[in-house]
Amino acid sequence: MLVEAAGLFQYSLENNATTEDPFRVELTVEPSNEPGIELVHIRIHSDIASVPAPIHLKWRLPIVDVQGQWHPTAIYNKGLRADWSQPFESKSTYSAPVFCLFGGDGGNRLTFAFSDVLNVIKYDAGINEETACFHCHITMFDTPTTPICNYEATLRIDTRSHIPYYEALQQVSDWWSTFAENKPAPIPDAATQPMYSTWYSFHQNLSPEAIEEECAAARKLGCETVIVDDGWQTADNARGYAYCGDWQVCTEKIPDMRAHVANVHKLGMKYILWYSVPFIGKKSEAWGRYQNKLLYTIDSLEAGVLDPRYPEVRRYLIEVYENALLDWDLDGFKLDFVDVFGQPEKENPGNADGRDDISVAQAVDLLLSEVIKRLSVIKPDIMLEFRQNYISPLMRKYGNLFRAADCPNDAIQNRMRTLDIRLLCGNTAAHADMIMWHADEPVESAALQLINVLFAVPQISVRLTTLPEQHAEMVAFWLAFWKEHRSTLLEGKLAPNHPELLYPLVTANDSNTYIAAVYQENLIIKLPDSQPLPPQTILINGTRSDRLIIERTHQPIAAAATVTIKNCLGQTVNEYALSSTQGIQAIPVPAGGLAIISAS
Repeated sequence: MLVEAAGLFQYSLENNATTEDPFRVELTVEPSNEPGIELVHIRIHSDIASVPAPIHLKWRLPIVDVQGQWHPTAIYNKGLRADWSQPFESKSTYSAPVFCLFGGDGGNRLTFAFSDVLNVIKYDAGINEETACFHCHITMFDTPTTPICNYEATLRIDTRSHIPYYEALQQVSDWWSTFAENKPAPIPDAATQPMYSTWYSFHQNLSPEAIEEECAAARKLGCETVIVDDGWQTADNARGYAYCGDWQVCTEKIPDMRAHVANVHKLGMKYILWYSVPFIGKKSEAWGRYQNKLLYTIDSLEAGVLDPRYPEVRRYLIEVYENALLDWDLDGFKLDFVDVFGQPEKENPGNADGRDDISVAQAVDLLLSEVIKRLSVIKPDIMLEFRQNYISPLMRKYGNLFRAADCPNDAIQNRMRTLDIRLLCGNTAAHADMIMWHADEPVESAALQLINVLFAVPQISVRLTTLPEQHAEMVAFWLAFWKEHRSTLLEGKLAPNHPELLYPLVTANDSNTYIAAVYQENLIIKLPDSQPLPPQTILINGTRSDRLIIERTHQPIAAAATVTIKNCLGQTVNEYALSSTQGIQAIPVPAGGLAIISAS
């Protein structure tokens, strides 16, 4: 079958269906009011419920002034790809069906996104060597799915080269949010406040006294929630998952969970508890009940992955979280590993009885939709954290807090991951991976852990009660700075520049404040062209050098502008009037410090 339609490109819809295939296929192009944008609609229909054959939507783009690519799981690799590369994949609990090609100026060249964010979608834009064109494609239905009669989906094409790549991506996020089935969950204020995590600082060696002591210290620094991670449910500290699945408190560690949570609440902090959603450990009591209701087992983890296509499995998990919320007065859940819910390559027909769906993606949607629905009835401002890469547009419906994937002590990777999340997550709270560093780290270097994640909500995971004095001063300063400028950092106009260079310059601004963070030495910051300057222009030194370089290219800077220089501890080390001349100027900013330009 081949169906074609023309718009900005020549689109072709292909599959390998036999002549007996019951589906009728329609491909139409809807032009937008704005030149450079169009919607490509796919509709298939059958009079009887059937599983469609794989469908491929294809088009080509000449490679003209394209320097890099962005997609949700690119991380370090923003380079172009050949058309023989393995395609990217997305589903409700992994990544998202969006791809962006950008020029050396950071401008959008082609951003395409698909409306089906539930099912497994494969996609790519690869270089064809013979033609110097990108071969672009979207593939549907090449994994088992529920029989259907109707299917509709839309490909959004954006070729506007006059807008930055990040605006094209942010508009995709807005577009996804217009679909009723993707309506994002409400965002409690607590989800956008700094948090303390026990993972790197404690791992599984937990005690209520130690947690509460750290919470008291964290609260003084501005943290408003604690996330108690893995370890509360088992006496085993080997960091495996053999004992997951029962979700009973290990009383050897925490004798009275409700009293412990109440003690944390008295400190003025909220309490989030970790759960590994899909894992049933071979040493748990639940193993005997569910060992025949698994998608597969992971022998290295001594655990199996529950099959959510069984209503009994979904009921069990939902009741676990509901009972914990009621019994312990929790404020949220860190729901981990939901990306391992995958469609099996080979089904065990002997285990099919009792399933109410073929599609794992559909069953996960039923599970997580019911989780947030039931928990929100009990506590409307419930917080649910999901971790990269399970941060698709549909996941915004299930939770309200997206965290960067684990990158301990890696400030650069934390920066990349948080910014990648920000580009697509809308107003869902984007969180850094838990920040940690060695106590012998120079304080200027330790400060970079916080500076690199300024445009996300920080999570701290060091032992605050034993921090060196200067480190504690540094954390106090930067958390106070972050809270003071939270609205600009999280809600201002975000511009992460040069993804191909790992975002060396990131800015955010609103009507009152312009913030620029520099992560590469000798990079020139072009100040806003407005005259006068915003009331505050803040330049942050995310390097180990001792200066920042600014440029004013149009109008002179008002002579009344003053510069206040602070080091990484927040101490003022210099203050002077800024030169009103045009051109390039060096500003002496200590490593890990900042400059505040105040215009009167």
